[in-house]
Amino acid sequence: MPYKAIIFDLDGTLVNSLEDISDAMNKVLLDYNYPTHSYETYQYFIGSGLHNLVSKALPATTNSEEQIESCFQKMISVYSERCSIKTKPYSGIIEMLQQLKAKNLKLAVLSNKADALTKKIVAEIFPHQFDMAVGLKTEATKKPNPFEALEIAKNWDLKPEEILFVGDSDIDMQTAVNAKMFPVGVLWGYRTDEELKLSGAQVVIIKPQELTSII
Repeated sequence: MPYKAIIFDLDGTLVNSLEDISDAMNKVLLDYNYPTHSYETYQYFIGSGLHNLVSKALPATTNSEEQIESCFQKMISVYSERCSIKTKPYSGIIEMLQQLKAKNLKLAVLSNKADALTKKIVAEIFPHQFDMAVGLKTEATKKPNPFEALEIAKNWDLKPEEILFVGDSDIDMQTAVNAKMFPVGVLWGYRTDEELKLSGAQVVIIKPQELTSII
């Protein structure tokens, strides 16, 4: 079956946002006099939404629901102001998107980042490149729940089998499997080849240009 559309994860797939996310969370931690973390550590905190990242970043001794929520609200405020300072597309992404658009493929972003932030980053970094950008609206529909991916398919009037799902994490591959879309893992992001394949990746690519050959 020919593929007619592609859904992309955002962080670690289209953009390297690690430093902006890490810097914002570290500022929150410093404000509370808590220990901060390295970029390498944050690499493993990213993927399940900022609420989950805040929970992982806080010291275990102060990880109450009340404290998580307080730090989460502060994190959202800080990160909203600096979400595109250091965040940049990975090498080759812009060219790849142009090639895909030239093939008249539908393109969307689906992220576990808050919906408003997802839309803001996509609009600023990829103007007019995507037909849809969807972020996290409720915890209940967070990836790997396939709900939002299937809603995108419905919006396009396409079958899930006609859509590639591209991401850099186990969560993305699980989302693709759950939605019955074709899972494509990328190795320029935050996770490993082994993790992607164990989570259901049918193909793992090293460079963005390789995606066009799958189509």
